[in-house]
Amino acid sequence: MSHPTPRALFCLGGGMALLLCALVRAGCLSQAASQPFVMGALVFLILFSSAVLFLCCRRWETVLCALPPIALALLLRVLLLDHVTDDYTTFLSDWAAFFRENGGWAAVALPKGNYTAPYLYFLAAISYLPVFDLYLIKLFSIFFDVVLAWGSCRLVRVLAPETQGRSAAAFCLILLLPTVVLNGAAWSQCDAIYAALCLHGLAAGLEGRPRSSAFLAGLAFACKLQTVFLLPVWAVLWMSRRVRFRDLLCFPAACVLAVLPALLLGKPLGDTLGVYFGQAAEYSAYLTLNAPSLYALLPARTQVDVAAAARLGIAAAFLLVLGVLGWLLLRRRNLSRRAIFLSAVVFAIGIPLLLPHMHDRYFFLADVLTLTWACIHPRGLLPAFLTQLASLGAYHAYLLLRYAFPMGLGALLLLCALLLALAALVRDVQEGDGPQKFVRNF
Repeated sequence: MSHPTPRALFCLGGGMALLLCALVRAGCLSQAASQPFVMGALVFLILFSSAVLFLCCRRWETVLCALPPIALALLLRVLLLDHVTDDYTTFLSDWAAFFRENGGWAAVALPKGNYTAPYLYFLAAISYLPVFDLYLIKLFSIFFDVVLAWGSCRLVRVLAPETQGRSAAAFCLILLLPTVVLNGAAWSQCDAIYAALCLHGLAAGLEGRPRSSAFLAGLAFACKLQTVFLLPVWAVLWMSRRVRFRDLLCFPAACVLAVLPALLLGKPLGDTLGVYFGQAAEYSAYLTLNAPSLYALLPARTQVDVAAAARLGIAAAFLLVLGVLGWLLLRRRNLSRRAIFLSAVVFAIGIPLLLPHMHDRYFFLADVLTLTWACIHPRGLLPAFLTQLASLGAYHAYLLLRYAFPMGLGALLLLCALLLALAALVRDVQEGDGPQKFVRNF
């Protein structure tokens, strides 16, 4: 191993200084009894981040140079740990207390909360720890922020292998992306979990690991219904012969394994499977819930037949998916790995843009995929900026209870990003060099 360069040593010093600031801030959190746990978690997170980044880049100098942005990302999250939102006070704190008061793992069988089984396992596990629930919930999401950054790093490495620095840049930029920072550390939400599994599943498919790809997609779906925004890309992987039909059977296998512990603990099958139907029906009276979907373009107080408008949006999303898949099927021999990735970007933006009943956080996959695209090719910079700006506007509306700009403007920004992604996909397929590796479909 060569001696580290002066730049690497300088970055090491800067990273350690920022980590020290994060540890000092953790020592000032409102819940004094939980401060040592949070400080230990921060040390673990920077070590884990360094390990997975080295796994991707295989260069310690790259890891050392990435320490300042990684430590800065952790510092930003620590500053937000004491922030409490309505989602936490209304739902998460109540659920965590329920598990603590009803026997931890035994409470998994009881009808409480509208989250999927994997997240209930987490709530059961933390019920045994003498640490403030808010910190545990946020730290769990922050851990998956790192896993998410790792997934982006893998995608950049497989799609732009000629420049090692880009994969490390993707790792750091995902950790610093405003909506990623705010989602878990401020909002107490867990979108990083399913998004991380989606990115790793997509990366595995492009790396030639079809069973792992389908299995990770199944785990993502078992964690969050919003995985459906990206599921059509596995049809593209199948059409391009990177995934066989029998490999796709790993998807339902992962779903079964994810819910099996809940069933063994006594949770009724109907309660386990009914979570998705309940989530879909809970807000069916609203065409959009502060989401910058196309429904945000409707003027305020406009009288609309919600059911008819919702059916129109569902049909439009279906036609988008069917049109893209049909066009790619006709050109399946020209599908490069980058074209498959771009199809994922199109689905992640286009499906929630057209569907009704979308929430403010439902463009999370689009946020991280467009930023990953920007790290792969400069052509992705503008779509990444437009998507992040639109998504951040929705976060602003929830976290600060006022609009930074009209949601309709966010919808137009996302529409522009979708058109740019579609244009890039068409260009890549027309210029594509064909797939890198084929497997038999059956």
